[in-house]
Amino acid sequence: MRTSANQRDQSDQSDQPEAARMTASELLPIIAVFSLVTVEFGGHALLQFITTRRGTLTPLRERFFRAGHAHAGVLLILSLVYYLYLPRAGFSSGIEWVFGVVLLVGILAQSGGFFVHLAVGTEGRSSPGTHLTRAGALLVAAALVALGIGLIQSL
Repeated sequence: MRTSANQRDQSDQSDQPEAARMTASELLPIIAVFSLVTVEFGGHALLQFITTRRGTLTPLRERFFRAGHAHAGVLLILSLVYYLYLPRAGFSSGIEWVFGVVLLVGILAQSGGFFVHLAVGTEGRSSPGTHLTRAGALLVAAALVALGIGLIQSL
């Protein structure tokens, strides 16, 4: 089943292979679903750290591990909903790709920043990880606002 964005671009890309004609709302959810497998692995690792390997993580590191893990899972699920609505916003294929990638990069940065802070940060101080988390949050917010505006304009 093809989305409306693909139908708009189909005549321009008829000589390209099928994989080259994938839209943002077709490919990016696949990446998000496979990324959720890494979140599941992280959940398994976290469970080991708080049960059989207690004391391996300091309380600070455990908090940041939990935060990074939770943000990754929730935001990746949010991205699946986002990609369902992206074709309805009436954006061109290129803009769909830009906003879709901005969302994924933002998710990776926001959740990944917690893990960077876990590795290099100290209690009560900013680190490259906290800056990365904040930058990721801004990217996620920008992608969400853009989608919201596109959906309003397409009414």
